[in-house]
Order: sequence, then C-alpha cells, then structure tokens
Amino acid sequence: MESKAPIPLSLLQGKTLPALVQAYFEFCHLKQLYRQGWLRRGVPPERCESVAEHSFGVALLALFLCDAYFPQLDQVQVLRTALLHDFGEIYVGDLTPVDDVTPQEKHRREQQAIDQVLAKLPNGSAYIALWQAYEAEATPEALFVRQVDRLEMALQATVYHRQGLLRDPAEFFASVRRVIVAPELLAILAALEGLLT
Repeated sequence: MESKAPIPLSLLQGKTLPALVQAYFEFCHLKQLYRQGWLRRGVPPERCESVAEHSFGVALLALFLCDAYFPQLDQVQVLRTALLHDFGEIYVGDLTPVDDVTPQEKHRREQQAIDQVLAKLPNGSAYIALWQAYEAEATPEALFVRQVDRLEMALQATVYHRQGLLRDPAEFFASVRRVIVAPELLAILAALEGLLT
C-alpha cells in the first residue's frame, strides 16, 4: 500500500500520551495514504490525492448537498459519518476491487481498525456505531454519505481527466452509477459526464 510515510503512531513508541493524541497520530496517517486507484491508473504520487483529502471533499459535498437538497437529514450525523467513513483505512489501507480481498474480509479488517482507533476516545462507541451504520447503510444519513462518497470520486476523476492525468474515467463512473440513486445526485453525475468529451 503506497503512502508518503509510515503511520505516525510509530513515532510515539514507548510514550504514554492521552488517547486523543494517540488517535490523532493514527488518523493523521490518512493524510499520507494515497488513494490507490488513482495511482494504479497513472496519476503520479505528487498529484495523487490522499484518503484525508478525499474525506474532506466528501464532508464538504455532504454539507452543501444537505443544505441544498436534503434538509430532512440529520446534518450533524451526516457530517460525522462523512468525516469518519474512511477511518478503517488507517491500518488496512485503501483497498480497491483489484486487491483480491473479499468484501467480508475488508469489512472485518476495517472494523478491527475502527475499534482500535476510536474505542479509546470519549464517546468512541458512538463514533463506532456511526461507522457501522455507514457500512451497513442502515440509516438515511448513511445511505446519503455512501452516495456522496462515490460522487466525490466522480468529481475527482473528472478533475484528473481535465488535467490530462486520467485518460479514461469510464470505470470510475460505472462504479458510481451502481451506487447513486438520488435524482439530485444523478443530475450532478450527468453534468460531470458531459465534461468527459
């Protein structure tokens, strides 16, 4: 799994620190972990987004889309879910469909990572429950964030395509189309597809 550096928590070996500091050194790794799908499609490391950059994009999109089209959703729950949705990748990495890991095994590994990072925090069980709801698509907010997660990927694919870094984003758009069902989000996806020609 390509990253800019090893997990920063390794810099604290032998130190006794508050749980929040330890967790920060763990989730800081998402700033260093490349989104592997882009690297595999030829986006150079110096231009490749990190998992943290992706999560930031998901959170901003969720905020703006909630305000514009989905006022019935619990916005705090949406934003918390968006910020936490990739925390399982801290220790597992950014697994893609070509990594030969079953969805069940991916979920098991990510659950273990989520527990390791979040359980030590005050209110950690609530954060873990949000991640579990996201994974199970168990709430309207979780379903919404799942769709926004994919929409952000389509947006980033479009940016890379327009920059000349991604020749053919069709496979990414196909993946997105399998998840997005909200008409408002489908309209945005259609507008993006218009930029690919």
